[in-house]
Amino acid sequence: MAEDGMLSWDESIFRDEHVFEIDYLPETFRHRDEQLEGLQYALRPAVRGSRPLNAMVRGPPGTGKTTAIQKLFGELDGRRGVRTVRVNCQVDSTRYAVFSRIFEQLFEYEPPASGVSFKSLFKQITDHLTDEDEILTVCLDDVNYLFYEGEASETLYSLLRAHETHAGAKIGVLLVSSDLDLDVIAELDGRVQSVFRPEEVFFPAYDEDAIVDILGERVARGFRDDVLALPVLDRVAALTAETGDLRVGIDLLRRAGLNAERRASDAVESEDVETAYETARHVHLSRRVRGLSDPERTLLTTIADHDGERAGTVYEAFHDETGLGYTRYSELVNKLDSVGLIDADYTTVEGRGRSRELSLSYDADAIRDRL
Repeated sequence: MAEDGMLSWDESIFRDEHVFEIDYLPETFRHRDEQLEGLQYALRPAVRGSRPLNAMVRGPPGTGKTTAIQKLFGELDGRRGVRTVRVNCQVDSTRYAVFSRIFEQLFEYEPPASGVSFKSLFKQITDHLTDEDEILTVCLDDVNYLFYEGEASETLYSLLRAHETHAGAKIGVLLVSSDLDLDVIAELDGRVQSVFRPEEVFFPAYDEDAIVDILGERVARGFRDDVLALPVLDRVAALTAETGDLRVGIDLLRRAGLNAERRASDAVESEDVETAYETARHVHLSRRVRGLSDPERTLLTTIADHDGERAGTVYEAFHDETGLGYTRYSELVNKLDSVGLIDADYTTVEGRGRSRELSLSYDADAIRDRL
């Protein structure tokens, strides 16, 4: 580094910028021993050739749920006769899409885009498992999206009952949900409830000491020495604790580092953190918006233009834009409400009874920027 504290063109304050990316899998995984033990208990039978126990993994966003499963799946994948598949249900939010992803992971090529029935897809998967004598553990990550689309019970029913229709097929299921308002068991069909008795594993929000510890390790691996002083790290940890989402802190460190480089400075200062926080605190907003379909994006834009107005008024504007009917509109409103992008609250309107008011859960400009 230059002696005057300024970077030259070919210098960087990052040792390894990938450490600050959301999909980075840390070598050490701290403050989650109890949760890892719970998941290992559920998965251990697979190593002995038996069907693993089913598990329900819950906790707020950014509390290490996905990382824990990726860690354990990584350890299991090397074992003979054990297969693991993680499905991102924000992307694959129908039963057919889930099983297409399982097919792709097992056979290492995608099923044909059309012309293959679910029954055929399902049979090829179960035949493969029995022919190869393999035990499959499926993680339905962000399973709350299957519930929002009304696809959860059918998907789970097919997975949990596979051994009844295809003798010898051994499949265990891990459900991961960040929606603490969603009572997963209560929302399932009775026929699924009768066979789904999961182990419960809860991931609480990290406290501030844990956040300092975890982010401190990222700083040591990701930045060069003496780039980020302890008081600056404490400020990042405090802002992260406010949101309860570790991903906000990781993203904040990266953006603060980029801000320091933009100033050609060889150290991250508090001003770099404060400037970066406006963007980093919306890390889950960006993620939620990315997963929206075109009609959902159009509706979100319409609500941004009519923030706080009644559902009927918003519908008229949405219908003019898309031509979609009220039933579909109502389904889309419920979806946006479920994923936390809007609040759809009932209010009493004089002379008109109860009506829903639609308002954004985030600043309108922040949403428009991400749309």
